[in-house]
Amino acid sequence: MLRLLGWLFGFGVFAGLAGVAVAAVYLNTVIAELPDYTVLQDYQPPVTTRVHAADGTLLAEYARQRRLFQPIETVPPLVVQAFLSAEDKDFYNHNGIAVDGVMRAVRDNLMAYLNGNRSIQGGGSSITQQVAKNFLLSFEQTWDRKIQEALLALRIESTFTKDKILELYLNEIFMGSVGGQTYGVAAAALNYFDKALYQLTLGEAAYLAALPKGANNYHPFRFPEAAIERRNWVIDLMVENGYVTSAEAEIAKAEPLNVVPRTGGSQVYSAEYFTEEVRRELAKLYGEDQLYGGGLSVRTTLEPRLQEYARRALMDGLIEFDHTKGFRAPVATVAIGEDWGVDVASVRPLSDVPEWQLAVVLEMGANEARIGLRPESDAGGGVSPERVEGTLSGPEIRWVSKPLQDILDVGDVVYVSPVSGKDGIYTLEQVPEIEGALVAMDPRTGRVLAMVGGFSFAESEFNRATQALRQPGSSFKPIVYAAALDNGYTPASVVLDAPVEVRMSDGSVWRPENYSQEFYGPQTLRRGIERSRNVMTVRLARDIGMPLIADYAKLFGIYDNMQPVLAMALGAGETTAMRMTAAYATIANGGRKIVPTMIDRIQDRYGTTVYRHDERACDGCAAADWHGQGEPRIIDNRQQVLDPMTAYQITSMMEGVVQRGTGTAARALNRPVAGKTGTTNDYKDAWFVGFTPELAVGVYIGYDQPRSMGSSSTGGGMAVPIFTNFMAKAMQGRPPTPFNVPQGMSTAWISASSGAKAYEGEAAVLEAFKPGTGPNLMTSVIGIDVNAYDAIQREQMMQQQYGGGFTNTRPSGNGTFLTPSFNQF
Repeated sequence: MLRLLGWLFGFGVFAGLAGVAVAAVYLNTVIAELPDYTVLQDYQPPVTTRVHAADGTLLAEYARQRRLFQPIETVPPLVVQAFLSAEDKDFYNHNGIAVDGVMRAVRDNLMAYLNGNRSIQGGGSSITQQVAKNFLLSFEQTWDRKIQEALLALRIESTFTKDKILELYLNEIFMGSVGGQTYGVAAAALNYFDKALYQLTLGEAAYLAALPKGANNYHPFRFPEAAIERRNWVIDLMVENGYVTSAEAEIAKAEPLNVVPRTGGSQVYSAEYFTEEVRRELAKLYGEDQLYGGGLSVRTTLEPRLQEYARRALMDGLIEFDHTKGFRAPVATVAIGEDWGVDVASVRPLSDVPEWQLAVVLEMGANEARIGLRPESDAGGGVSPERVEGTLSGPEIRWVSKPLQDILDVGDVVYVSPVSGKDGIYTLEQVPEIEGALVAMDPRTGRVLAMVGGFSFAESEFNRATQALRQPGSSFKPIVYAAALDNGYTPASVVLDAPVEVRMSDGSVWRPENYSQEFYGPQTLRRGIERSRNVMTVRLARDIGMPLIADYAKLFGIYDNMQPVLAMALGAGETTAMRMTAAYATIANGGRKIVPTMIDRIQDRYGTTVYRHDERACDGCAAADWHGQGEPRIIDNRQQVLDPMTAYQITSMMEGVVQRGTGTAARALNRPVAGKTGTTNDYKDAWFVGFTPELAVGVYIGYDQPRSMGSSSTGGGMAVPIFTNFMAKAMQGRPPTPFNVPQGMSTAWISASSGAKAYEGEAAVLEAFKPGTGPNLMTSVIGIDVNAYDAIQREQMMQQQYGGGFTNTRPSGNGTFLTPSFNQF
C-alpha cells in the first residue's frame, strides 16, 4: 500500500512537473510570438487632414479613417466617466487585467461549452487588453490570442501610465459608420452630433460610450430602440459608479438620441473646385498617405465672401447666355406611379445648386403645369413622406418662347426655382451647356482669393480654371506690347494697320484680319491695344521678333515653351485662366513675378509649420527687443520680370481698353480698372482679364468641346459683364484707388492717332513716358516702306476728302518711314 502511494505520489509529481514544463514551453512559445509593444510609444494614428479658408472656416476633410487625435488632458471628465463605466470601471485600480471581467468571461465560455459551442466567447477584456488587441494583435477568437492579450496588457501597464493607455484607447476605437468610418471619440462627437467633445451632454457621451461593443448593433437610425436601451444602460452604470445623480440620469434617459450626422466637411458654399485643387497639391507635396492620414492642418487663401460672389457671377453669366439658346430637354422622364415622390426621388439633383429643385410634371395645362417637388431624404436615408406640389407658370419663364405644352410632357423631370413673392409658383431652370471659369487673385502676393472652375462641381469635376487649356486670343496682346515697351518703344509709337501677308513654312499665306475686317492706317500702340487691332499687333511682333515675345511669355508664366511664330502674338497658343490671371497680376504688381498659390501655410499634426508660401525675407522681424532701431523691412526677393515703368505704361494702356476700347462695360465700376478682352477664331472662347490695384480677376467662357458660341459672343459681350458683376460686389465699400505711378516718369497729352504732342482743342490722351522719351517729334511708322510713301500720301488725301477707314494700302516692305509730326495718320 505504501509502495502504491509512493508510486502515485511520484507519478503525480512527474505529471505535475511535466505539465509545468509543457506550460512553460507553451508560454515561452506564446511569449516569443508577442509583438513589440514599445511601438506604442511612437504611436501616430491616421488622423484626418483638415483644410480651412483664410478666415478659419472649414472647407474640407480628407481621411480614410475619420479620426481627430485628442490628448487625454483635453478629454472632458464626463466622456472619460462614460467610457470607464461602460468598458472598465476598475481601470485605474487593476494592473492590466480586470479580475471580475475575466471571471465573467470564464463563466460565459464554460456555459457556452456546456451548450455545445466550442468557439471562444469575447468579453472580459480590460481597456488595457483592448489596447493590446486593437494595436498589436488580430481579432481572431483563440486561446493563444487571449493569452497574448493578457501578457501584453501586463507589459503595457508596466511601461505606460494609465492616462497614456486611456488616450491610446479613446483615439483608436472604432465608433461606427455614421458620417463615415469613424475612429476615436473626437471624430465620433463631430460625426454623430456635429459637436466638439466638450459640448456633449450626458446622454450624448453615454451613447458614444455604448458604441465600442458593437457600433452597428446600436446604429441610431437602423436600430434606434436598441441604441437608446444601450445608452440608458451606460447612464445607469454612471449612477452606480457615482459619476452622476439619479435625477440627472432620468433627465438624460428621457431624451431622444438627437443624432445629427455631418453631411460633409465644407462650411463654404461652392468651394469644391478650389478644395479639389488644394487636395491635388497636397497629394503632390506629401503623398496620399500623409494627405489621408497625416493630420495636416492647411490654411488656404480662399476668402468665403469672395468665393460666393465669384460663383454667383459666373453662374448668372452662364445661365444668361444659355437662355439665349432656348430649352433643350428635361433632365429625365419617369413613369408616374401611385407615389410620384418615390419616382422623382430616383433622380439625383445637383448637390451644389441649392437654389434649384427637381420637379416632375404631374399634369399639363394651357402654358402651365402642375408639378411635384422632389421630396427630401429622411434621417435614415429613405424618402420623406411629405409631398409638395406647385405650379410651373409659362408667363414667368421669359426665356422660353414656346408654350409649355409644346416642350414638356407628364413625367418629365426638370429643374425649377420659386418665383419671388409668388407662393407656390415656379419658373423653369436649365443646366447650361456653356462652361467657364473665374479666378480672383491678390496681385501683390498671388494668393488665390476665389476660384470657380465651372457651373457645377457635382455635374463635372473638370476644373476650367486650372485644367482647361484654351487659346487666350487677344488677352495675350498685353504681353506683346509689354515686350515692345520694355525694349525701346513707347505707348506713342506708331504701327501701320494695313493688310499684311505672312508666308508659312508649308508655303501657304496667312493674312490676319481685324475683328471689323477693316484697316485703320497708322495707329499708336495705345490705340492698337484699346481697339484690339490684330494686324498691327502682328506687325509689331514681327518688328520686335517672336523669340523675344516667347521669352516674355515664359517669364510671365503663360507658356512654358511658346513656339516663336507670328500667330502666337494673337493668342493662338493654349493656356489656362489661372496662368493668365497670374500674368496680369504680375503687371499689376509692378512687374514682379507672381506665382499663384491656394495655400498660405501647412502645419503637421503637432502644430509645426512645414510649409509657408510667402518666402519674402523680413530684416529685423526677429528682434528680441526694441532699442531705437527702425521698423522691420520686408525684402521682396521675387523676380523682376518687367520694368516697373513698363508695367505702369501697359496698365495705363489697358485702362484705355475699359474707358474707350473693347471692355467699356467695366466702366460701370467707377474706379480705375485695367484689362483686356479676348475672343478666338469662330468665337470659340471669350476672355476678360483685368485688375484694380487690389484685385486681379480672369474670366473665361467656352464649351468643353470647343465650338462656336455665335457671332456676338465676344470677350467684351460675355466675359466683361461677369467680371463687372463680381468686381462690383467684391470692391463694395472700398474707395477707388489709382494705379501707382513709378517715380521718374513724366506725362504729356498726346494725339491718340499720331503720338505727337496734342494741340489745343485736339482729342488727346494723357500718356506716361520713361525718362528720355516723350511725345513723337517725328512719327516713326512701323510697317511703312519708303517706297510706299506716295501711296500713303494719296490715301491720306482721299481720307481727308472722302473720309472713311484706311482700307487699301498694302505696304511693299517692312521698313520705317519718318514724316513730320504734323502729318496726322
